[in-house]
Order: sequence, then C-alpha cells, then structure tokens
Amino acid sequence: MNQDISPSVEMKSAVFQPLYLQISQLLLERIASGEWPAGTYIPSEASLAEAYNVSIGTLRKALNELVSNNVVIRYQGKGTVVAAHDSDSALFRFFNILRENGERSLPLSRVLARHLRAASQEEAAALDIAPGSKVIHIWRVRDLDGAPAILEHVYVDAALFPGLDRDPEILPNTLYQLYQQKFACTVANAHEQIKAVNAGPDEVLHLEAEEGEALLRVYRIARDFQDKPVEYRVSTVLTRHHAYFNQL
Repeated sequence: MNQDISPSVEMKSAVFQPLYLQISQLLLERIASGEWPAGTYIPSEASLAEAYNVSIGTLRKALNELVSNNVVIRYQGKGTVVAAHDSDSALFRFFNILRENGERSLPLSRVLARHLRAASQEEAAALDIAPGSKVIHIWRVRDLDGAPAILEHVYVDAALFPGLDRDPEILPNTLYQLYQQKFACTVANAHEQIKAVNAGPDEVLHLEAEEGEALLRVYRIARDFQDKPVEYRVSTVLTRHHAYFNQL
C-alpha cells in the first residue's frame, strides 16, 4: 500500500535554525499528530529526503536528533520505528529509584484512591490548565522488594484522559504505557525537582515511616512530543534501602 509521505507543513526559514533541525521538527510534528503511530515504521530515508527536497545526509542528521530524544528507534537493515512505551522501556527510562547498590527492583503498585475533581492552583500551574479545570487524581503506593517505598500522587488533565478515573478498572503498574496505548498520548520527557521532607501522617500510615523521618520528595512534570505538560506527579520516597539515581 502506498503511503503519502509529502510534508504536511511548509518548511520554516533556516535563518536561525540549521536545516536538519527544521526537518527534525517537521517530522516530530507529524509523529505528534498521530500520522505515524507509536510502534510503526516511518517512510524510508530516501523517500523522506526526496519529499523534503534535502540530502540523505541532512535527513539522517534530522533522524539522529529524534533518536537522541528517544522519539524514534533505528534498526539496522529494517528502518526507523516510532518509539513505543512497553512496560520495561517506560519503567527503566523514567523510574530512578534503585537499591543503594545501584541494582533495579521492580516496583509493584497499589492504588489507594482515584477520582475526578477540580485542580488546585499548584496542579493547574504544573499542567498548564486553568485553575478549577477537572483533573484525575491517582493516589498509590509503590512497593519495592516487598515493602512500601513510594507514596505517589498523580494528576492528569481529565480532558486529555477522558474516563481514566474509572476505566480501566485495574490500573497497570506502568501508567505511561497506558497513556500511549489507550489515549494516544506519549510521554517524551520529564523534568524533576527533588526536595528533602519529613514524614507526616500519610507517610507513617502508608510507608511505615517514623514520624519526622527524613524522606525524598520528587516533583515531576511529564511532557509529550509537543512539549505540552500531560502529567504532574509528586512522589515521596522512603530511602532506608533505596536511593535516587541519575546519570549525568
């Protein structure tokens, strides 16, 4: 079956941006629009180079930019695929709480509550929506090595994830895979801020922490391919046997 690969957006001026970055952005916009869904092959390099009237070298640099940003994956001899979040890739890329020796431990999640309500000012600011807009709030505990380790509040714009407050009945361990498969929303990147906090009543109850025990709180805003905030997550971490790891 023939696939239309003609550019859907006119090329932008290259005065302030290299040509390959312009091409990369145009390809990203087509991926974000759903033209090439996650897990599918995009057209060949030669076809895209011809469609955009650029050299193979420029097209490859544009694709390399998308590869470096985890948007696509290149397979030697097969082609280039739009990256998909499976349970493993989403977990290992976005989950940074490891054992103190650096080994990974598979988190298991238990949902404490899930409901639809009006966004607070903090949540609205993080999601870039109007205060009072409807958000879906997921409150859950994540166990590591058989013990509660993370108390997590997840907030998403209800307009982007209609029905998530009730369907699916049982939420999967990896929410980013669900976002992509059920709502066609791919988390492309996330920014985190970390603070030291002391355990309060919720952490004592759900993490079995001592009152006032030192904990880590991780504030995360996850964004899609178009850099739009799609999730605000606040995770409080018990660090007796685990630590936050980041590779610079």
